Amino acid sequence: MSDQASATRVAGNVALWVLQVALAAYFVYSATTLFGDGLVAKFDDIGFGQWLRYLTGALEIAGAIGLLIPRLCGLAALGLAGVMVGAVGTELFLVDKPGPVLPAILLVLSLVVAWFRRDTILALVATLRS
Repeated sequence: MSDQASATRVAGNVALWVLQVALAAYFVYSATTLFGDGLVAKFDDIGFGQWLRYLTGALEIAGAIGLLIPRLCGLAALGLAGVMVGAVGTELFLVDKPGPVLPAILLVLSLVVAWFRRDTILALVATLRS
């Protein structure tokens, strides 16, 4: 591998880690708001009960931690993308909503991490198969 290709690869890896840390920080922040009282009414409007609020917060915390663990970061990003699919869908159908833009951005960023860390996902699948 040439020096230029190596430098590009290192820069890309650093940029990806910066994105992962930023996403992890945001998802921890988001989870703390879910565990507070500010979103009780919103989850009442959704109609599934408050258990979904706590589950979503727990999944966001778990995903945020996973984003910071090299072996789990791809799978964590994929899981967070799944959570954001639910968030986008919910925001599209709620009457008094802030809108689906933020969860859609988080969905795309999580998918970017999952795609570029797909080697970690494949390694975990290979470990499970053996």
